Amino acid sequence: MDEQPRLMHSHGVGMAGHPGLAQHMQDGTAGTDGEGRKQDIGDILQQIMTITDQSLDEAQARKHALNCHRMKPALFNVLCEIKEKTVLSIRGAQEEEPPDPQLMRLDNMLLAEGVAGPEKGGGSAAAAAAAAATGGVGADNSAEHSDYRAKLSQIRQIYHTELEKYEQACNEFTTHVMNLLREQSRTRPISPKEIERMVSIIHRKFSSIQMQLKQSTCEAVMILRSRFLDARRKRRNFNKQATEILNEYFYSHLSNPYPSEEAKEELAKKCGITVSQVDTLRHVISQTGGYSDSLAASQMYSPQGINTNGGWQDAPTPSSVTSPTEGPGSVHSDTSN
Repeated sequence: MDEQPRLMHSHGVGMAGHPGLAQHMQDGTAGTDGEGRKQDIGDILQQIMTITDQSLDEAQARKHALNCHRMKPALFNVLCEIKEKTVLSIRGAQEEEPPDPQLMRLDNMLLAEGVAGPEKGGGSAAAAAAAAATGGVGADNSAEHSDYRAKLSQIRQIYHTELEKYEQACNEFTTHVMNLLREQSRTRPISPKEIERMVSIIHRKFSSIQMQLKQSTCEAVMILRSRFLDARRKRRNFNKQATEILNEYFYSHLSNPYPSEEAKEELAKKCGITVSQVDTLRHVISQTGGYSDSLAASQMYSPQGINTNGGWQDAPTPSSVTSPTEGPGSVHSDTSN
C-alpha cells in the first residue's frame, strides 16, 4: 500500500503532482486574480468618479469607514513614500514677498486724507488744505468745509464698511481651507508649512480685491477734492452781470476810476459781491501807477477790459505804465478778504 503513492508519484499520475494538471491549475488561478484586480480597480475608479454625486451623509459614512479601516496606516505610509519620491513636499522655506508699492501708495494717500486709520480730524485737515490752496480760510467758507467734511465722512464710512466685508470674507475662506487641509491631513501627508503656504496664496488672491477697493476710494476722494476746489474757484470769479456793471462804471469814470466808499458799497450791492472785491479792483488800479491821459485810461478800462472770469483781458498798455508782477491778465477778485 505504501508503494502505491510512491509509484503514482514516480509516474506523474498524482493529482497534485501531475505536470499538466498543476500548470492548468496555476494558469486558472493567475487569470482569476488578474480579472479580480481589474474589477477592483474599476470599482475604485467608479467610486472616485461618483464622489461628487454622493450626498453629505454618504460621504461622511465613507470617510468614517476609511478612517476605521485596518489598512489606513499602510495607505498613509504609501502616500508618504509617493510624495517623497515625486518631490511634492514644500521646497524649503518660502521667501517673504516685499509689500506691493502700489498698495503702499494707496494706504499713504488714504491716511493723509483721513479716510484710513483712526478718525482724528482728517476730514478737517483735508478741507483746510483744500481751502488754503484757493486763498485761505474765511468765515464764509465754514459751510463749504462742513459739506466737504460730511461727504468725506461718508466716503470713509463706505470704505470701512467694505473693508470689513472684505476682511470677513477673506478670514472665512481662509478658515474653511485650513480646516479642509487639516481634515485631509488625516489621510494624506500635509505639513503645517504647506498649510501656511496655501494661506499666503489665498491672501495674495484676495489682495487684488483690497487694492481695487482702495483705488476706488482714492478716486472718490480726488473727485470730491477737485469739485470742492473748482467750486471755490468759480465763486472767486465775477459773474457776467457783475462784469458788465463794473465795466460800465469804470468806462463812465475814466477821469476818476477810483470809487469812493459810498460808490463801492453801491457797486457791491448791484453786482452781488462784497466791498472787498470792489476794493481789490481799486488796489489793482493803484498798483498800475495811475493814468494821466484819457487815452491810456480808455485803453485800460475799455468795456472789454474785464472778462467774464473776473480777470483783465490782455489790452495794449502804454509804455509809461508799470505792469503788475504777474501781468494784467492774471488778476482775479478775491473773496478771502
